[in-house]
Amino acid sequence: MTTKSTAVRPAVPSRGLGHSMKPRQLTMMGLGSAIGAGLFLGSGAGIHAAGPAVLISYLVAGTLIIVVMWALGEMAAANPNSGAFSVYAEKAMGKTAGSTVGWLWWLQLVVVIAAEALGAAGLLFSVWPVVPVWALALAFMVAFTAINLAGVRNFGEFEFWFAVLKVAAIIIFLVIGVALLFGLLPAAASPGFANLGGNFAPSGWSGIAAALFVVIFAFGGTEIVSVAAAETENPAHSVGKAIRTVVWRILVFYIGSVFVIAAVLPADSDRLKSPFAGVLDVAGIPGAGAAITLVAVVALLSALNANLYGASRMVFSLSERGEAPAFLSRLRGAQVPMAAVGVSVAFGFIATILELLFPEHVLPALLNLVGSTCLVVWGTALVSQLILRRRADRDGTELPLRMKGFPFLTVFGLALLGLIFAVGFSNPESAVQLLGTFLLIACIAVACRIGAKAKAARNA
Repeated sequence: MTTKSTAVRPAVPSRGLGHSMKPRQLTMMGLGSAIGAGLFLGSGAGIHAAGPAVLISYLVAGTLIIVVMWALGEMAAANPNSGAFSVYAEKAMGKTAGSTVGWLWWLQLVVVIAAEALGAAGLLFSVWPVVPVWALALAFMVAFTAINLAGVRNFGEFEFWFAVLKVAAIIIFLVIGVALLFGLLPAAASPGFANLGGNFAPSGWSGIAAALFVVIFAFGGTEIVSVAAAETENPAHSVGKAIRTVVWRILVFYIGSVFVIAAVLPADSDRLKSPFAGVLDVAGIPGAGAAITLVAVVALLSALNANLYGASRMVFSLSERGEAPAFLSRLRGAQVPMAAVGVSVAFGFIATILELLFPEHVLPALLNLVGSTCLVVWGTALVSQLILRRRADRDGTELPLRMKGFPFLTVFGLALLGLIFAVGFSNPESAVQLLGTFLLIACIAVACRIGAKAKAARNA
């Protein structure tokens, strides 16, 4: 990605919102939102499905997220807006497309916020069975609602240190893992690299394909960087730096961690249920299980924090554009859309009550509701960038940040997405999720269309 500074005015962020988020906070938000339970707890499922060949699945998914982030970076630098890909879809394909993808993403995050609060509470209860799960989840919801109401500077700083803790944990894990593989730990015998070479792909291409659909969701959340760009002082500079940094760090941390896990633990190992703890157990590190569980709690809470921010800003943008009730775009206190935060967090509080009434049944139900919406958002972002970049080039519009390899890389990203959808439809379980997602999209699009016509009739 290259930056053009000559004859280009700095992009102006969205009106009204604060612009005090720092580049380091934006960078760590993107990194922290992607490094969550999908890595700490879910990577074992991918290895179990594909064996060490899961590394191929991670490389494919990582390549896709790089292309998507470059495309989003180009658009966010040119038009920093809290609606991000929703606004870009509207500019490229019309109001119905923009409002549909915005509401779809908001609904996804609302469900994910509740799931993350309950998931973090359940994990913490497993090592500290004193306070019940529903009460812990309620405490998390109250705390993170307060943080998001305190202003973007405070939110950004909190998320920064949350992400730093996760990154530090991964770095320590990588150091211990490499030392174990090379026989540098006196208390543990090195497993060497036999697991990688002996049976690299035990399930063949079908296992790699199955793991791909699991792995792709681990990268979800990185797109929040484009939403947060609206509240930075210099979006073109901040977004460019954040995307460059986030991309290589995600690949190093994800690919590095999965490489260590696949080398140490066989594909049929029971320790893959908690892969990081399994590796640390092999390394003879005392208290590994409890330690990594607490890290996973931090990972979930960090993602909850970032997703609540992203959800509130998206519905704020929809309100600004007349696609949601007007009161949701009103600002209070430290230039915070308090009503938008409130409606985005409401379902999370309801979920804690449901957990009290139906213990251990709410989280599985929520996880089933979260389908393949991130794939749709990424696909929409790539199509929007393809249209808007060609429009800008045709009109001679200067862009502060230009994606290299256009249009080849954008088309390549869409082809990868097509491959993932094909893989998803080939599996009965994921096919049901995909069909459910498309049905939800159709319902949202119809509702947005009806709402737009009703609004036009009232204004006539």
